[in-house]
Amino acid sequence: MEPMYHIGLDDTHKARYAILPGDPGRVEKIAAYLEEPRFLCANREYTTYLGRLEGENVLVMSTGMGGPSTAIGVEELYQTGVRTFVRVGTCGGMATQVMGGDLVVAQASIRMEGTSKEYVAIEFPAVADLDVTNALVQAGRQLGVTTHAGVVQCKDSFYGQHSPQRMPAGRELMEKWDQWIKAGCLASEMESAALFIVAQVLRARAGCVLNVCWNQERKKQGLSDPQCHDTSKAIQAAVEAIRILIRQEKA
Repeated sequence: MEPMYHIGLDDTHKARYAILPGDPGRVEKIAAYLEEPRFLCANREYTTYLGRLEGENVLVMSTGMGGPSTAIGVEELYQTGVRTFVRVGTCGGMATQVMGGDLVVAQASIRMEGTSKEYVAIEFPAVADLDVTNALVQAGRQLGVTTHAGVVQCKDSFYGQHSPQRMPAGRELMEKWDQWIKAGCLASEMESAALFIVAQVLRARAGCVLNVCWNQERKKQGLSDPQCHDTSKAIQAAVEAIRILIRQEKA
């Protein structure tokens, strides 16, 4: 097959699993946890390495920030043969029990973004694959990291979250933010809803593990708000989850 237009890959990688960070700068770091990692290509926001785990080929490919580039990346990886996708990224905590340095495994996402709406109506939920989710929770807890599993908010505007008062739509943004917190939303990020919906439509598997960088709600309430920008534990959880899934399939 010809290389995919955006990601630059064809099907010769023979990988059925992919780990998807947003940041191209994290790809090589993640690939270092695999056996025999090697650079494949870089095009636009998509930087890709290939490695091996438990005898299986595994891709690591960045998706950039937000839903549109995530959806394109997943669509094109699927066409090259990938069937299991694990996003590893960062988030801001929303529930007060979620602290910087914790992990959040997204079971489902609030579809407060635009990409997934061009796949299926908003009433359809953005839900992670159960096997992938369970593997991520198991991996996080095996690492000894506080690991939360639940609903996350997925948005398109970083500054709409952090400076809603200056946005013309600010009142709506703040009212919805309050709703999500009251309903038990754990954290906020920008890619999971698109990932889950695209994977669902393609009949692929997808999951998402996030490092909590901070929690602005804890700060508002005068609670301690430790910051953690080290994504190593989330990366290790993603890699170990892939290992668990490969072993399950082989069993």
